[in-house]
Amino acid sequence: MLPRDIWRITDETCERDRKMALLPEHILEDLGVKQPSGLLKVKYGNMDVQPGTELTPTLVKDTPCCEWNDEPGQLYTIVMNDPDAPSRENPKFREWHHWCVTNIPGCDINQGTLLTEYVGAGPPKGSGLHRYVFLVYRQAGKINFNEPRLHRFSGDGRKSYSVASFAKKYKFGTPVAGNFFEAQWDDYVPLLYKQLSGK
Repeated sequence: MLPRDIWRITDETCERDRKMALLPEHILEDLGVKQPSGLLKVKYGNMDVQPGTELTPTLVKDTPCCEWNDEPGQLYTIVMNDPDAPSRENPKFREWHHWCVTNIPGCDINQGTLLTEYVGAGPPKGSGLHRYVFLVYRQAGKINFNEPRLHRFSGDGRKSYSVASFAKKYKFGTPVAGNFFEAQWDDYVPLLYKQLSGK
């Protein structure tokens, strides 16, 4: 075996391991999606989210900053969902929809079309750890999305959402970026539930 072959095999192994570490197989299966081709950089305040990090609902209550390897002139959609609603053992509301912005030029989320206002993690007390998954899709062009607009003061329209069905409807391909964190109940969650009730 030539030295360059060794380097090629090493590079391929590192790339395979990187993808395996990005989104675990159980998440891909539960969402019905393919492994993203790259890492989505997610930041809450000064906290960089590494795949699988455990965070608190208090820490993730505000919209994160996100960045991915975008291509010039391309538009993107970002989605955040929880496949573990109301719990991982009994996910009868899979998936619970947290956030969606479409027609994003490059990584400039503020210039995109907001379909679903951001709502942070709100796992029920005693339900254990929930997985919160971010996916980014590249669009073929600008899309007029026929979806209800969901605001942060209501939980209506958020349960039993399927990111795979959404991606299929608008003919998205494999996600170009992804990330996820885990969280369980803390004392911010009752405040979030009050917000979602419109009170």
